[in-house]
Amino acid sequence: MSFPKYFLWGGAIAAHQAEGAYLEDGKGISTCDVMHVGKGRIAEIMDAKALRANIEKPEGYFPEHKAVDFYHHYKEDIALFAEMGFKVFRTSISWARIFPNGDDAAPNERGLAFYDALFDECKKHGIEPLVTLSHWEMAVNLTTKYNGWASRELIPLFEHYTKTVFARYKDKVRYWLTFNEINMTFHVPFLGSGVIVDNPAEKEELCYRACHNQLVASALAVKACREILPDAKIGCMVASAIAYPYSCSPEDTWAKLDMERKNYCLTDVQARGYYPAWLKKYLAQENIKLDIGADDEKILRENTVDFVSFSYYSTSAVSTDPTVAGEKGTGNIFGGVKNPYLKSSEWGWQIDPLGLRVALNFLYDRYQKPLFVVENGLGARDNVEADGSVNDDYRIDYLREHIKAMKAAIEVDGVELWGYTTWGCIDIISASTGEMSKRYGFIYVDKDDDGNGTLKRSRKKSFAWYRDVIASNGDKL
Repeated sequence: MSFPKYFLWGGAIAAHQAEGAYLEDGKGISTCDVMHVGKGRIAEIMDAKALRANIEKPEGYFPEHKAVDFYHHYKEDIALFAEMGFKVFRTSISWARIFPNGDDAAPNERGLAFYDALFDECKKHGIEPLVTLSHWEMAVNLTTKYNGWASRELIPLFEHYTKTVFARYKDKVRYWLTFNEINMTFHVPFLGSGVIVDNPAEKEELCYRACHNQLVASALAVKACREILPDAKIGCMVASAIAYPYSCSPEDTWAKLDMERKNYCLTDVQARGYYPAWLKKYLAQENIKLDIGADDEKILRENTVDFVSFSYYSTSAVSTDPTVAGEKGTGNIFGGVKNPYLKSSEWGWQIDPLGLRVALNFLYDRYQKPLFVVENGLGARDNVEADGSVNDDYRIDYLREHIKAMKAAIEVDGVELWGYTTWGCIDIISASTGEMSKRYGFIYVDKDDDGNGTLKRSRKKSFAWYRDVIASNGDKL
């Protein structure tokens, strides 16, 4: 079995987790710039009081302010990606770097120029940029002024931003994504949509309203992309949540189905162009009212995505039995019941390579559109040896088994898969904890959880391994 010749191998980062330079060259304060570090970070960014305090009077350590300083190291880093043989590099544009307040009339030229230089550097090394328009960050002004995507006011603002960057980079970027892990708004509304939930009783309705507005904005971005860049491809992005019934009881099987359809309902709209019937029923029964514009249904129907991309790290199990329901996992925000057949990472993410094959088949059967795995990897603590080496065989083992799963999905199951970008190809700030010690990269960055370090880059053992994987188009694992 082998991968198709066109297969795009590479790696992925997000602007806010890598760039730093949070106030440099005219960039505005973003939502990610007001998030503290630590194990309780996810809980804190769901706490309205803590969020407002961080925005009004920031105190403490905010790791995204400097991150790994990709803003000043991008040439060095892209050269390392090229040394591994990357065909594609996924990154994002910081909306706040282009429109510092989010609702500015004119873009920030210095911000635009940075991405010009970044994409030019990629092209110089023969690397295709895969660019996410919105990866969990926006100008914090859009939160304080409009409560983020809970307001329809953001739709034309996002459309203005997307048209600006499409026009600017039309000759430099051929692959685009609209919103990163759009379904995460249901779990972490501030991180996903810039929404602060002051009244927990209003959370569900605020999340659905925010998601509807993002769906319309995503469809308008697809429309603008096709008008401005007719040869480009634009996709959506979802955090996969493959679940297994903990037992063969009908109740557990129903719970699995219910969890999965809730997770993919937004992608259903982006790929199919309409809300599923069950969700319309649910919104009516729960008296959840969306602020639907007169043309929204037409916009959604006429502007579906070209491909579906997704993140995959782990799976979970679902149980309705209270005697096992307390055995929670902690993987990637979703949680779920621990699967006794799987091992877990230090951060509680259950390792399941076969689950990636399941996800690929599930999504391809559901949408019949090309797929792209744009995040996959193992967060682990790396030990630097006396000679400076990092022997991360555990990472190699994890990635090898997941690549085998992709190969089987393509060759045995007939899934159309365009490419694979491992998450955090260079060590970056963890979105879920704000730590540096939770590392994913092939490239080690000398920085600790408190922000100390030289930022020196060095190759891990996995660097040479992934270089050989790419050179052999997945044949040498």
